[in-house]
Amino acid sequence: MVVAGATGYIGKSVVQEGVRQGYDVISLVRDSEKTSQNKNLMSKLEGSRLVTCDPTSLSNVESVLATLGPIDNAICCLASRSGVKSDAYLVDYQASSNFLKGCEKVDARHFTLLSAFCVKNPWLQFQQAKLKFEAELEKSESLTWSIVRPTAFFKSVSGQLEVIQSGAPFVMFGDGEVTRCNPIAERELAEYLVECGLEDRGRMGKIINLGGPDEPLTMKKQGEMLFEAVGKEPFMVYAPLWLFDVIIDSLQWLADKTGSVALEDAAETGRIGKYYAVEDMLTTEPEEKYGKITLMDHYRKIAVEGQEYDPYTTMLAGKKE
Repeated sequence: MVVAGATGYIGKSVVQEGVRQGYDVISLVRDSEKTSQNKNLMSKLEGSRLVTCDPTSLSNVESVLATLGPIDNAICCLASRSGVKSDAYLVDYQASSNFLKGCEKVDARHFTLLSAFCVKNPWLQFQQAKLKFEAELEKSESLTWSIVRPTAFFKSVSGQLEVIQSGAPFVMFGDGEVTRCNPIAERELAEYLVECGLEDRGRMGKIINLGGPDEPLTMKKQGEMLFEAVGKEPFMVYAPLWLFDVIIDSLQWLADKTGSVALEDAAETGRIGKYYAVEDMLTTEPEEKYGKITLMDHYRKIAVEGQEYDPYTTMLAGKKE
């Protein structure tokens, strides 16, 4: 089993799950020597073989995959961190496309793509890049494929834990009930991804929207659950949605006037923030729900154990020393 994007949030869980299920797991990383020196990261990739590969270079991908022998299961967890246009088309599209082409060239059996639920309503650059690659994958005739679109990860709705533990309020947009979601645990999403390559699961040749076992959770409900998990009384602050429009419009106006790529990227980052403040990330059909771990289970766990710092989760996250 070969995992592209092995050092990412879900990629690490996919590697762990593949190892747990007995696969010979190969983790593709940008620099295997540098990765091997990161003890925390290596603990997540333990049991897999590290192989250096630059997914943005088709020739490099093809040469690396040609040395690995038969590939039964290829899982693509590549994703841009920022979501801005340049990163999105370099990683979400081009790097993913390179990995697919490399897999096709060595006659890999199955290719599973970790996509995103939000591409269903694509008004962001990274969503359009992901859809472009999805379309390319669907046309592949040399291997079987599965496309999995998770609603949200637990980390994306956990970013305010340290904030409320410090005594600050939980910040939500609108009345706190604008959007609903049912995020999925990374471990259970990884299990689902690894098993897409098994014929008896019925997941081949399908685009699958996937959420966790929770009923629809509003942002207000998530805040109440976080306060319960840390043993504090709820302290909520509501931010008006129009703030997004003021910020985005101002940045875009400046970007248009100056031609600044940095300002254009800043406006896109604002649009990403607004998207998740107004769009549901929710599956309701039974076949689109998976796992047993609830968001409350996760909140109780991180309230005691803490969570891995990720600066891209939310601007409100605090780094634990």
